[in-house]
Amino acid sequence: MEALVVPVIASATYAVIEIIKQASGNNEKLARFYPLIALVFGALAGLVAFYFIPNIIVADNVVLAIIIGGASGLSATGINQAIKQLVGKDK
Repeated sequence: MEALVVPVIASATYAVIEIIKQASGNNEKLARFYPLIALVFGALAGLVAFYFIPNIIVADNVVLAIIIGGASGLSATGINQAIKQLVGKDK
């Protein structure tokens, strides 16, 4: 159960970024901030998991929970780029 938190945060972050993309009409200026948004969202998700679902995240303290969440959120950006490279839709 503890190893589940990273893919859950990454998937949720990916979904949030996709919602932001659709809501903004794929604004190019906003696209520069997607990694930052993913980092902040992931860190907040790690913080929430640490305090409200403590058994799901493998963190002994709040700083580690924020780092795990932030890294999980940033992995969503990497997943997005990997999919673009595999499909070949990169401009």
